[in-house]
Amino acid sequence: QVQLRESGGGWVQEGGSLRLSCAASGGIFSTSVMGWYRQAPGKQRELVATITSSGNTNYADSVKGRFTISRDNAKNTVYLQMNNLKPEDANVYYCKYNYGPWTYWGQGTQVTVSP
Repeated sequence: QVQLRESGGGWVQEGGSLRLSCAASGGIFSTSVMGWYRQAPGKQRELVATITSSGNTNYADSVKGRFTISRDNAKNTVYLQMNNLKPEDANVYYCKYNYGPWTYWGQGTQVTVSP
């Protein structure tokens, strides 16, 4: 059983920055694919960014150039650096772990951006 613990969410003014962290335990981290997703009330969960075990990254068009996903395999942790935040970035952010056929989600961390 993989457990994911997200942290770093909070309130920020438009144009500000936050860094989210997701610490994984109970699974094989170094060869996993990790991702960040977000979900607004009443909407589907959407991809924000993913990172493979080799460090290849993929971003949603809406966050390219503003968000950076990274990982530290020694700490079993994936990060999401969010810069120049906009009100439309306000969501619950979820960490996702994928290894082979197994997928696990964190419980989410709230990000609030005020104009």
